[in-house]
Amino acid sequence: MIDKGEQAYLNLCKYILENGTKKEDRTNTGTYSSFGHQMRFDLSEGFPLLTTKKVPFRLVASELLWFIKGDTNIRYLLQNNNNIWNEWAFKKWVESPDYKGPDMDDFGNRSQRDPEFKRVYREQMELFKAKILEDDVFAEEFGDLGSVYGKQWRKWKTSQEDTIDQLKEVIDSIRTKPDSRRHIVSAWNPEDVPAMALPPCHTLFQFYVADGKLSCQLYQRSADMFLGVPFNIASYALLTYLIAHECGLQAGEFVHTLGDAHIYSNHVEQVETQLGRSLRPMPELKINRTKESIFDFELTDFEITDYNPHPAIKAPIAV
Repeated sequence: MIDKGEQAYLNLCKYILENGTKKEDRTNTGTYSSFGHQMRFDLSEGFPLLTTKKVPFRLVASELLWFIKGDTNIRYLLQNNNNIWNEWAFKKWVESPDYKGPDMDDFGNRSQRDPEFKRVYREQMELFKAKILEDDVFAEEFGDLGSVYGKQWRKWKTSQEDTIDQLKEVIDSIRTKPDSRRHIVSAWNPEDVPAMALPPCHTLFQFYVADGKLSCQLYQRSADMFLGVPFNIASYALLTYLIAHECGLQAGEFVHTLGDAHIYSNHVEQVETQLGRSLRPMPELKINRTKESIFDFELTDFEITDYNPHPAIKAPIAV
């Protein structure tokens, strides 16, 4: 079945290219931006992994499990060959007094312009990854990203010095009070924002139970349409499937609400390539149903079948 949600995603990308406002941004890359949009994905029709470009499900799933575990250190991700958070931790290292290597100033943009610098940058990144994996002290200091998603989901710190396990509490709430309007998890903790490598882009999500189905709505303050949003769609769809499974419900809808929806100026060509491709049928998600708790799942418990996407499209990440 063709995903109507993916068509909505493509329509929004096209709208932003044609009508978005040119804006500067924190990364000095520049964006085409539009504010306030929504997309809907019917999870009963298939798993919303984009088909107009290949989205690596293994990376989506390992990142989500990292959040679910309450982890904030990239070591777990690197152990699972997931490099999507490396740039922020690497930046922390190269800007520290402990870094003694070649100058990495403005490394994100320079690596795109200068082939020789790109080679040096890759060497330093490989050194950094090896040290994270092999050196416990180094990993603790430079692998941790601060109070990011996993910390807020599982160990929200209160003014009384207690912690709240928001994810566990929302699952208990869905089970015991399905009609509640308070099935909410927030990652945006104003007090902790300065201590985060990257303040949460997907800031708050809410669950809704009706007719034996569990639906989820995400509010995303900042939406990188080409690189980030395809991951976010798949990640929150997977989260909805897992919590629905634990609560004895079917997966309903994933509703994706966007604040600043933007396309980086150095992603325009890639987006245009994607817009020229045709939609293909949605894949299916299979999970290990012998696992009862969301906290027990591992990567080997998931399988995506019948996924036949167009090839991946590479693009630089803005840090």
